[in-house]
Amino acid sequence: MQHRIVVIGAGYAGAIAAGRLAKRLHREEVAITLVNAEPDFVERVRLHQLATGQTLKPRPFGEMFAGTGVEFRVARVTGVDVDRKTVGVIDANGAGQLAYDTLVYALGSGWNAQGVPGTAEHAYEIASRPGALRLRERLAGLDAGQTVVVVGGGLTGLEAATEIAEARPDLDVALAARGGLGDWLSTKGRGHLRKVFGKLGITVHEHAAVTGVEAGHVTTADGNAIPASVTVWTTGFAVHPIAKETSLEVTSTGQIVVDGTMRSVSHPDVYAIGDAAFAIGAGNKPLRMSCASGTPMAWQAADSIAARLTGGKLPNAPLRYLNQCISLGRKEGVIQYVTADDRAVSAALTGRLAAVYKELICKGAAWGVANPALGLPTRRRRVTRERVTAGPAVKELA
Repeated sequence: MQHRIVVIGAGYAGAIAAGRLAKRLHREEVAITLVNAEPDFVERVRLHQLATGQTLKPRPFGEMFAGTGVEFRVARVTGVDVDRKTVGVIDANGAGQLAYDTLVYALGSGWNAQGVPGTAEHAYEIASRPGALRLRERLAGLDAGQTVVVVGGGLTGLEAATEIAEARPDLDVALAARGGLGDWLSTKGRGHLRKVFGKLGITVHEHAAVTGVEAGHVTTADGNAIPASVTVWTTGFAVHPIAKETSLEVTSTGQIVVDGTMRSVSHPDVYAIGDAAFAIGAGNKPLRMSCASGTPMAWQAADSIAARLTGGKLPNAPLRYLNQCISLGRKEGVIQYVTADDRAVSAALTGRLAAVYKELICKGAAWGVANPALGLPTRRRRVTRERVTAGPAVKELA
């Protein structure tokens, strides 16, 4: 009887976890199924590039996982029953269920409208490939001099505003931030950020919380109206709602609460990684939603699952941050070095070298999805016989 591991969601975290498990365990003893709604890997950290008309390299999962022992299935997850240990899915052949012995929940997140009126109707998002492609089409149809307002002063907002301004210098690009521009960065990082924004001609509205979005403008908390032919909304992420509909212990925002091994604190057969998980890192602070968090979470979960199945030693590697990498168009960037708990220190890398560094990080993240065995020994461990369990038979999709 094979132990059935089902991984739902194939973003950075889910795809890396599936591949790493395949490298850890013998395929005759463990069946690993990776479920994702799209057939290709989405480089989420490059979606601002896609939105401005750049072509991204296709990365089909069928090719990435060929010969690995991971069964990849294109299907949309419709629900999870953690009591019956099943996942509801639907694909081109219809609806069905997948039974699991161990579930890795990695459904990730989407854009967060924050309940602001008019956002869903009038704003564009770049948290998904369909959203980025929709924005791409809209930007391509803009005439010179029209206005684009990026709402949100976090990493995504900074990258989106500079990418659009660099690609379309004929447009009037603005950024509306709730706080100060890059106010969490070091003095050097903030200074370079302002320099690049000035060079690109981006108008910055600081301490301007947006409270409404309409077809031709956004409104801020102080009543000001900022003209916007296009509004790009980048004010954070909202997790997939499925977990909140289960009996899993989740936070008020729907993230699954996990321990240091990424195991659910309420259901030991479930692991959660990436944006879907509420995990504590250095300084007793929750890990932020990011690729920088999702990758080590995937390693931790995969190694923990393998250790528990084989009777090996559980990983005890602390999850910590090293830097924040911000691209500012294709020619500029800021690499802000941080403490283990993600607070900026004085050191920062800026300019062209920082842009090259960020590009290498993006390429390395994509490489890590296709080559998830980083740091692993070449020998797979045997699953101990008493740990190979299978639940009741469940009808699956053909």
